[in-house]
Amino acid sequence: MKLLAFFGSVGLIFAQANQSELQALIDNRVNTAKKAVGLVAGTVDAAGVRIYSAGRKTVGGTEKPDGQTLFEIGSITKVFTSLLLADMIERGEVKADDPVSKYLPGRAEVPSRNGKQITLLSLSMQNSGLPRLPDNMKPADPENPYADYDAPKLMAFLAGYKLTRDPGEKYEYSNLAVGLLGYALAQRAHMSYGELVRQRIFKPLHMDHSTITLTPDDKQRMAQGHDAGLNPVKNWDLDALAGAGAIRSSADDMLKFLAANLGLVDTPLKAAMERMRSVRGETGMPHVEIAMAWHIFSEYPPDIYWHNGGTAGFRSFAGMDLAAKKGVVVLCNTSFDIDDIGRHILNIKYSAPMLEEMREIKLDPKILSEYGGSYPLAPTFVLKFTARDGRLFTQATGQPEFEVYASKKDEFFLKVVEARVSFTRDGDGKVAGMVLHQNGRDASAPKAK
Repeated sequence: MKLLAFFGSVGLIFAQANQSELQALIDNRVNTAKKAVGLVAGTVDAAGVRIYSAGRKTVGGTEKPDGQTLFEIGSITKVFTSLLLADMIERGEVKADDPVSKYLPGRAEVPSRNGKQITLLSLSMQNSGLPRLPDNMKPADPENPYADYDAPKLMAFLAGYKLTRDPGEKYEYSNLAVGLLGYALAQRAHMSYGELVRQRIFKPLHMDHSTITLTPDDKQRMAQGHDAGLNPVKNWDLDALAGAGAIRSSADDMLKFLAANLGLVDTPLKAAMERMRSVRGETGMPHVEIAMAWHIFSEYPPDIYWHNGGTAGFRSFAGMDLAAKKGVVVLCNTSFDIDDIGRHILNIKYSAPMLEEMREIKLDPKILSEYGGSYPLAPTFVLKFTARDGRLFTQATGQPEFEVYASKKDEFFLKVVEARVSFTRDGDGKVAGMVLHQNGRDASAPKAK
């Protein structure tokens, strides 16, 4: 659940991060640049755990976030869901190539193509053929878009959807797919997804403060989420698609999770964690592969395993270098991209140039109104642009709204992620489409009529 989640080509070199430099980096992001309300970063290696924090748990508050503060980790939840799958395979409860339909209630209909079925592993590897989001997702509350997407709606979508490619054929990042995986595994275990992840992962790893449903004590520990303008926003709650992004966790707990994955501590999940990394697939992007949920930067050794996440009011990043046995987590209670901090701590360098520095200009409101409309990047993933009060905003399907800023006519950039948007015009000078530029990739879409 990361805004426009494309992944870019990277190169990597490691160096020991300077602790005072890291604290200064975090302080700058919060106090000088004022891009985040609160931020916690942590590292773990053979020498132990270190926590760095800055800012506040909420705008106008006085309480500083720390290692026990809870944040929405968004799509990093997908790593936990795939770990559940790997653990259930290790226990002999399921098989990787089992069709997901085997574990759905009743006579649930699941699409197939050319005799190939959607398997549990294909959901984890993001090559199931399912789209990013279901087309029957019409939230009653757009500020909490997944809250009312329940099992009957999920089953109805599956029964009516026709795959456009064979399962296993091609990578396509999908919240729907991993949400379905979490739902199916919970059905197999005869318990809720939240209870399953608590029993199988949180308890064995002593992740005592990680949860999905907040208790009164959790609510006291929970940071307030904020949008890119530093305004408080609602938490996100997930029902049937909980496996895609429902977990709330802390830096302390996430570092326990990374320590277990790195082999710094021995846990009953060791074999399952190794199984997750034993499977690798292509993503179609240079030097970026996928294991079970983990994405892998593979341009230069050592490989780096990572995932990020984002909801309306939070951003998260978790990464690890297995060779150096070093892990990093960054948690932020503001919808502003913090992947660069995680990359900096791991000393990951992009081979492709980063988004160039953009200078904001003002455009006539009449020009801004020309860009308004919907631009479908995929059948179930649309970018909508809205001109309002002399400003231009964009909103992706199932995502919060963000402002885009003009660098010149027909050229805009975002501040919450490193991305640009170029609008194209037809022979009559009317806006006919747009191109999204992000992490070295271009994705074009026509303007819907």
